[in-house]
Amino acid sequence: MLNRHRNWEHETSSPDNVVPFRTRRGGLEIDVAARRDDDAASAGGGSRSTVLDEEQLRAIETAHAEGLTAVQIVDAFTSRGIKFSEASFRKYVQQNLLPRSKRVGRKGKHKGSLGVYPAKTIRRINAVKQLMIDGYTIEEIQGQFLLYTDLVEGVDEHLTQLWARLATDSQRLDPSTRASVHKDLEKAKRDGDGLVKQLEELARKVAAPRTDTLRLAGAAGGAEDLL
Repeated sequence: MLNRHRNWEHETSSPDNVVPFRTRRGGLEIDVAARRDDDAASAGGGSRSTVLDEEQLRAIETAHAEGLTAVQIVDAFTSRGIKFSEASFRKYVQQNLLPRSKRVGRKGKHKGSLGVYPAKTIRRINAVKQLMIDGYTIEEIQGQFLLYTDLVEGVDEHLTQLWARLATDSQRLDPSTRASVHKDLEKAKRDGDGLVKQLEELARKVAAPRTDTLRLAGAAGGAEDLL
């Protein structure tokens, strides 16, 4: 249950030439996005933020539930005035800081395929950026953040899939039973959300001694170049 989806693969190639797609109900629609870098002007001007807030994260995850390309990921940050370049994205990939990508075929003959990352990638990058702002090195981030992250995220994803399947299948029940099931399902969702939060906190506590050891040992590898 906790293993990564078998169709997800690491996207190790450079994202420079990746053509992004935007999602819609009818499927995938190919679109070309302008490249941005860390020095790109923020949309609408104004001061830069350092990380996305929860409202922004949820909006991006909802809009791109089917996943994002490398270009879309970079744009999700830079279009909101947050420093994040394609070079930084490549470093995240090289450091194994991101969840696995999958290959998605592009429309039309001989168009090939492009790498698509799950929507949770935005939240992963955002969390890593915050850890870097807090002064953690790459080794400390890998020790604290990645030891259990994929497993906890796997629990969250599988619970979400379970809720969706139960909700769909419950539609075949008679009205009185369906109402009772829906009530129980809502409670299970709340309990599931609480469980995931508890697991996240537990993972942080268990991983903390490892990062403390790395910090005391003077682990090299500043993370500021990934910001």
